[in-house]
Amino acid sequence: MNCLPYFCTGPIVKGFGRGSKELGCPTANVPLEVVQQLPDELQTGVYFGWASIENGDVHKAVLSIGWNPFYNNKEKSMEAHIIHKFDEDFYGKQMKLCICGYLRPETNFDSLDALKAAINEDIKNAKSQLDTEQFTNYKFNDYFKQ
Repeated sequence: MNCLPYFCTGPIVKGFGRGSKELGCPTANVPLEVVQQLPDELQTGVYFGWASIENGDVHKAVLSIGWNPFYNNKEKSMEAHIIHKFDEDFYGKQMKLCICGYLRPETNFDSLDALKAAINEDIKNAKSQLDTEQFTNYKFNDYFKQ
């Protein structure tokens, strides 16, 4: 995927409410317009990268881009799990993303427990990838300082 790294921004909108409640993994969703602007070569699946809210600190993130087949979504979505504990909701605030790399294709799961296990593995793999010199530098990209 030669479109990576890919930088995008958008306001955080309410998703389906499954991330925090059902999966124990809160996510920040972006509007459909942002998803529709993603490059065609950015296939559906799980990615890793960096994220900031309202030009704040830059944190590691794992992202899902696609249809979430376990939930039979009707629209393609992009949601980021920012690997940081936030004390408040940030709906309506601007999120900046730098999508650095691809972890795995989008897939369906036999159970909620299998989905949760995959999410935990994705988070672990994202952290590991972002700790490498190849991707650490993107945390300090000028994009996050604008």
